[in-house]
Amino acid sequence: MNIATLLRRAARDHADDVALRLADAEISYAGFAEQAARFAAYLRATGVAEGDRVAVFAPNCLEYLVALLGAWQAGAVGVPLNHMFPDAPLRHAITDSGAVRLIAPPGDVDRVTTVLDGAGPEILTIGPGGGFEQALAAHEPSGDVVPRLDRDDALIMYTSGSTGVPKGVRQTHRNITAQVDGVIDLYALTGEDHVLNCMPMFHVGGLQLASLPVLMRGGQITFMPRWDVIAWLDLVERLRPTYGGLISTMMIDVGNRTVQSPVILDSFRICMFGGSRTPTAAIERLEAGTGIRGTEIYGQTEQSGLVVTYPPGAERRPDSMGKPLSQVVRTRLVPVDGSPDLAPGDDGVGELWVQGDAVTPGYWHLESPERFPVSDDGGRWFRTGDLMSRDADGYLYYVDRIDDMIVSGGENVFPQMVEEHLADHPDLAEVAVIGTAHERWVEQVTAVVVPNRPGVTAEEIHRWCAQHPDLTGIHRPRRIEVVDALPRTGSGKLNRPELRRIFP
Repeated sequence: MNIATLLRRAARDHADDVALRLADAEISYAGFAEQAARFAAYLRATGVAEGDRVAVFAPNCLEYLVALLGAWQAGAVGVPLNHMFPDAPLRHAITDSGAVRLIAPPGDVDRVTTVLDGAGPEILTIGPGGGFEQALAAHEPSGDVVPRLDRDDALIMYTSGSTGVPKGVRQTHRNITAQVDGVIDLYALTGEDHVLNCMPMFHVGGLQLASLPVLMRGGQITFMPRWDVIAWLDLVERLRPTYGGLISTMMIDVGNRTVQSPVILDSFRICMFGGSRTPTAAIERLEAGTGIRGTEIYGQTEQSGLVVTYPPGAERRPDSMGKPLSQVVRTRLVPVDGSPDLAPGDDGVGELWVQGDAVTPGYWHLESPERFPVSDDGGRWFRTGDLMSRDADGYLYYVDRIDDMIVSGGENVFPQMVEEHLADHPDLAEVAVIGTAHERWVEQVTAVVVPNRPGVTAEEIHRWCAQHPDLTGIHRPRRIEVVDALPRTGSGKLNRPELRRIFP
């Protein structure tokens, strides 16, 4: 079934309620559905066919979801483009997707045109008097939804490209509705919920986790166009949202901002955090500064969003991400040495493999059989590339990315476990650990740190590490670099490849 049918049903049931808000502008559910239907009519009238791709290259804005719903209603495929992409990944994503229309702010038109050498899709600008507004005004709302089957693509979402060329992850209508239903059920979302969405819409956290579940239930979405910790704190205090999420970097910003001057933020039923492993110290700072007990989440674009978390009110187990959403995915932990799968409670570390309704059928224009192995019983799995352990009760514990592991003197060192201990240093705001070349050990543990006060030196941190019981032997950073900021991908994740380039 076309996901547009479900969204239009929710709009009919909540016609007069506020659906979308940005600053002082609001759109009701009736207005949201009407604008999307006008865009669908425009697309069909101008020759956009079933399966054609319609891209959005913009920060969070009111037009974003209108464009996606209109594209789905017209039978097209949405392509949310990373608004932080450099030129090369942006060119690749637009060209690879074959987008026939692109929605963008007027300030980005010259850049897109230059990147594409004057070729590429027709561009509709957002904002007053722009091409998007004109397209809506010129067409009466379409009253029907172009049929799409569960297996048909609804989105192509491009990965960050931090490890190479961005890959277009196909997400079908079934992938997205299964993911959204799983989130609604787990977090018991209702029409009374109000999400403060500061996560980017080109990311599964902003779209499939924060926005679409709330829209399906008739709740409110308040957008932030860009991250600003002061603005976020103000909006939470004034609007009192019940639902929201923070990329780990944002969570660290909030904790660091409020730990010395606490505020009471008690409106959230669910405030998720994730995007990368978050040190315990940062989680504790957030609670100390705001009273928010965050809910850990884990997911990937290839899994259409959330697949591991805690239900509301569950006690967080130290360092655990929670349990898999069994209604959405099945999971395996497969040791990298080829030994049998790990059962709950087994000692050891394995790569998380998943299959289920939320898992992508594959990449756009890219065959990757190594990422989608078939088991002896014929089941097709997705290899996440994430190493995890599991306790006897089924709780998962993130260890590291397979390709981030450091091998020093023949021994495996997991960077994020070193980061967890190094984050306890009272003078550090952020830490990242990578492997760099060493003439004897081949690789050495290198820590790149961001201080939270002026004057912190590498020598001070070396002395602190030497006295820490969990940073001994091969786990102790042999090289420490002090920087003002860590490099990030467009979705806010730590860019380890860029760190390795800067510190070879």
